[in-house]
Amino acid sequence: MMKTFITAAFAYLSKLGYIGIASALMVEVIPSEIVLSYAGFLVSQGKITFIGAAIAGTIGGLIAQIFLYVLGSYGGRPLLLRYGKFLLISPRHLEKSETWFNRYGAGVVFFTRFIPIIRHAISIPAGITKMAFTRFIFYTIAAIIPWSILFIYLGKTLGSNWRQINQISGSYVHLALLLSVIAFGLYFAFKIIRKNKEKSNYEELKK
Repeated sequence: MMKTFITAAFAYLSKLGYIGIASALMVEVIPSEIVLSYAGFLVSQGKITFIGAAIAGTIGGLIAQIFLYVLGSYGGRPLLLRYGKFLLISPRHLEKSETWFNRYGAGVVFFTRFIPIIRHAISIPAGITKMAFTRFIFYTIAAIIPWSILFIYLGKTLGSNWRQINQISGSYVHLALLLSVIAFGLYFAFKIIRKNKEKSNYEELKK
Protein backbone atom coordinates (compact mmCIF):
# COMPACT_ATOMS: atom_id res chain seq x y z
CA MET A 1 0.00 0.00 0.00
CA MET A 2 2.83 2.37 0.91
CA LYS A 3 4.58 1.60 -2.38
CA THR A 4 1.39 2.41 -4.28
CA PHE A 5 1.04 5.68 -2.39
CA ILE A 6 4.63 6.70 -3.15
CA THR A 7 4.26 5.82 -6.83
CA ALA A 8 1.08 7.90 -7.07
CA ALA A 9 2.67 10.75 -5.15
CA PHE A 10 5.69 10.88 -7.46
CA ALA A 11 3.48 10.78 -10.54
CA TYR A 12 1.71 13.84 -9.13
CA LEU A 13 5.00 15.55 -8.23
CA SER A 14 6.21 15.06 -11.79
CA LYS A 15 3.26 17.09 -13.07
CA LEU A 16 3.82 19.90 -10.54
CA GLY A 17 7.56 20.17 -11.20
CA TYR A 18 9.37 22.57 -8.87
CA ILE A 19 6.25 23.31 -6.83
CA GLY A 20 5.74 19.60 -6.30
CA ILE A 21 9.30 19.11 -5.05
CA ALA A 22 9.07 22.04 -2.65
CA SER A 23 5.63 20.93 -1.40
CA ALA A 24 6.78 17.33 -0.80
CA LEU A 25 9.71 18.58 1.25
CA MET A 26 7.51 20.96 3.24
CA VAL A 27 5.18 18.12 4.24
CA GLU A 28 7.92 15.44 4.27
CA VAL A 29 5.71 12.40 4.48
CA ILE A 30 8.30 10.85 2.16
CA PRO A 31 11.96 11.23 3.33
CA SER A 32 13.77 14.20 1.78
CA GLU A 33 16.55 12.10 0.28
CA ILE A 34 13.99 10.10 -1.75
CA VAL A 35 12.15 13.23 -2.92
CA LEU A 36 15.42 14.90 -3.92
CA SER A 37 16.63 11.78 -5.70
CA TYR A 38 13.41 11.72 -7.69
CA ALA A 39 14.01 15.38 -8.50
CA GLY A 40 17.42 14.31 -9.83
CA PHE A 41 15.69 11.70 -11.97
CA LEU A 42 13.42 14.44 -13.40
CA VAL A 43 16.56 16.45 -14.16
CA SER A 44 18.00 13.48 -16.06
CA GLN A 45 14.77 13.36 -18.06
CA GLY A 46 15.07 17.04 -18.95
CA LYS A 47 11.78 17.90 -17.22
CA ILE A 48 13.38 20.33 -14.79
CA THR A 49 16.82 21.94 -14.39
CA PHE A 50 19.41 21.03 -11.77
CA ILE A 51 19.58 24.57 -10.38
CA GLY A 52 15.80 24.85 -10.28
CA ALA A 53 15.55 21.54 -8.42
CA ALA A 54 18.18 22.67 -5.90
CA ILE A 55 16.34 25.95 -5.29
CA ALA A 56 12.99 24.16 -4.89
CA GLY A 57 14.60 21.64 -2.52
CA THR A 58 16.15 24.40 -0.44
CA ILE A 59 12.93 26.41 -0.21
CA GLY A 60 10.80 23.39 0.67
CA GLY A 61 13.25 22.10 3.26
CA LEU A 62 13.65 25.54 4.82
CA ILE A 63 9.91 26.16 5.15
CA ALA A 64 9.49 22.77 6.85
CA GLN A 65 12.16 23.66 9.42
CA ILE A 66 10.75 27.15 10.00
CA PHE A 67 7.38 25.53 10.76
CA LEU A 68 8.98 23.29 13.40
CA TYR A 69 10.94 26.23 14.82
CA VAL A 70 7.72 28.27 15.18
CA LEU A 71 5.94 25.33 16.82
CA GLY A 72 8.75 25.04 19.34
CA SER A 73 8.87 28.79 19.91
CA TYR A 74 5.15 29.33 20.48
CA GLY A 75 3.86 25.89 21.43
CA GLY A 76 6.73 24.67 23.55
CA ARG A 77 7.55 21.12 24.56
CA PRO A 78 4.04 20.13 25.80
CA LEU A 79 2.51 20.82 22.38
CA LEU A 80 5.14 18.77 20.57
CA LEU A 81 4.85 15.87 23.00
CA ARG A 82 1.12 15.80 22.40
CA TYR A 83 0.96 16.35 18.65
CA GLY A 84 4.47 15.52 17.46
CA LYS A 85 3.35 12.09 16.25
CA PHE A 86 1.37 13.79 13.50
CA LEU A 87 4.66 15.31 12.30
CA LEU A 88 6.43 11.93 12.54
CA ILE A 89 8.42 13.18 15.53
CA SER A 90 8.32 10.91 18.57
CA PRO A 91 9.09 11.91 22.19
CA ARG A 92 12.39 10.01 21.83
CA HIS A 93 13.35 12.12 18.81
CA LEU A 94 12.47 15.29 20.70
CA GLU A 95 14.39 14.27 23.80
CA LYS A 96 17.48 13.35 21.79
CA SER A 97 17.42 16.60 19.83
CA GLU A 98 17.06 18.62 23.06
CA THR A 99 20.04 16.78 24.55
CA TRP A 100 22.19 17.55 21.53
CA PHE A 101 21.09 21.17 21.42
CA ASN A 102 21.71 21.77 25.13
CA ARG A 103 25.09 20.06 24.99
CA TYR A 104 26.53 21.60 21.82
CA GLY A 105 24.67 24.88 21.40
CA ALA A 106 23.27 26.65 18.34
CA GLY A 107 25.88 25.25 15.93
CA VAL A 108 24.26 21.83 16.27
CA VAL A 109 21.44 23.08 14.04
CA PHE A 110 23.89 22.81 11.14
CA PHE A 111 25.68 19.52 11.58
CA THR A 112 22.73 17.45 12.84
CA ARG A 113 21.01 18.08 9.49
CA PHE A 114 23.14 15.18 8.22
CA ILE A 115 22.10 12.79 11.01
CA PRO A 116 18.99 10.61 10.58
CA ILE A 117 16.24 10.79 13.23
CA ILE A 118 17.15 14.15 14.76
CA ARG A 119 17.91 16.25 11.67
CA HIS A 120 14.33 17.55 11.58
CA ALA A 121 13.56 17.45 15.30
CA ILE A 122 16.52 19.73 16.11
CA SER A 123 14.52 22.74 14.92
CA ILE A 124 12.13 22.29 17.84
CA PRO A 125 14.57 22.94 20.73
CA ALA A 126 15.98 25.80 18.65
CA GLY A 127 12.51 27.36 18.77
CA ILE A 128 11.89 26.47 22.41
CA THR A 129 15.12 28.20 23.51
CA LYS A 130 14.34 31.22 21.29
CA MET A 131 17.50 30.83 19.23
CA ALA A 132 18.05 33.94 17.10
CA PHE A 133 15.90 33.43 14.02
CA THR A 134 18.49 34.83 11.61
CA ARG A 135 21.13 32.46 12.95
CA PHE A 136 18.70 29.55 12.73
CA ILE A 137 17.96 30.40 9.09
CA PHE A 138 21.66 30.72 8.27
CA TYR A 139 22.64 27.35 9.76
CA THR A 140 19.62 25.63 8.24
CA ILE A 141 20.22 26.92 4.72
CA ALA A 142 23.95 26.15 5.01
CA ALA A 143 23.05 22.49 5.61
CA ILE A 144 20.05 22.13 3.30
CA ILE A 145 21.84 23.39 0.17
CA PRO A 146 24.62 20.73 0.09
CA TRP A 147 22.12 18.05 1.20
CA SER A 148 19.81 18.95 -1.69
CA ILE A 149 22.60 19.15 -4.24
CA LEU A 150 24.02 15.78 -3.15
CA PHE A 151 20.81 13.80 -3.58
CA ILE A 152 19.71 15.60 -6.72
CA TYR A 153 23.10 14.77 -8.22
CA LEU A 154 22.83 11.12 -7.14
CA GLY A 155 19.31 10.87 -8.52
CA LYS A 156 20.44 12.44 -11.81
CA THR A 157 23.38 10.03 -12.03
CA LEU A 158 21.23 6.99 -11.29
CA GLY A 159 18.55 8.06 -13.75
CA SER A 160 15.79 5.45 -13.99
CA ASN A 161 17.53 3.52 -11.19
CA TRP A 162 17.00 6.38 -8.71
CA ARG A 163 15.04 4.02 -6.40
CA GLN A 164 18.38 2.43 -5.48
CA ILE A 165 19.35 5.63 -3.66
CA ASN A 166 19.25 4.01 -0.20
CA GLN A 167 21.75 1.39 -1.35
CA ILE A 168 24.43 3.83 -2.52
CA SER A 169 23.86 6.97 -0.47
CA GLY A 170 25.32 5.65 2.80
CA SER A 171 28.96 6.46 2.03
CA TYR A 172 28.06 9.92 0.74
CA VAL A 173 26.01 10.72 3.85
CA HIS A 174 28.85 9.54 6.09
CA LEU A 175 31.25 11.80 4.21
CA ALA A 176 28.85 14.74 4.54
CA LEU A 177 28.54 14.02 8.25
CA LEU A 178 32.34 13.87 8.63
CA LEU A 179 32.73 17.21 6.87
CA SER A 180 30.00 18.77 9.01
CA VAL A 181 31.68 17.52 12.20
CA ILE A 182 34.98 19.04 11.04
CA ALA A 183 33.19 22.32 10.28
CA PHE A 184 31.53 22.16 13.69
CA GLY A 185 34.93 21.61 15.35
CA LEU A 186 36.39 24.60 13.51
CA TYR A 187 33.36 26.64 14.57
CA PHE A 188 33.98 25.84 18.24
CA ALA A 189 37.72 26.44 17.91
CA PHE A 190 36.98 29.86 16.41
CA LYS A 191 34.60 30.69 19.26
CA ILE A 192 37.15 29.66 21.89
CA ILE A 193 39.94 31.66 20.22
CA ARG A 194 37.71 34.73 19.93
CA LYS A 195 36.57 34.41 23.53
CA ASN A 196 40.15 34.13 24.78
CA LYS A 197 41.16 37.10 22.64
CA GLU A 198 38.31 39.23 24.01
CA LYS A 199 39.25 38.20 27.54
CA SER A 200 42.88 39.09 26.89
CA ASN A 201 41.91 42.50 25.47
CA TYR A 202 39.67 43.15 28.45
CA GLU A 203 42.49 42.35 30.88
CA GLU A 204 44.83 44.64 28.94
CA LEU A 205 42.33 47.49 29.23
CA LYS A 206 42.02 46.94 32.96
CA LYS A 207 45.75 47.45 33.31
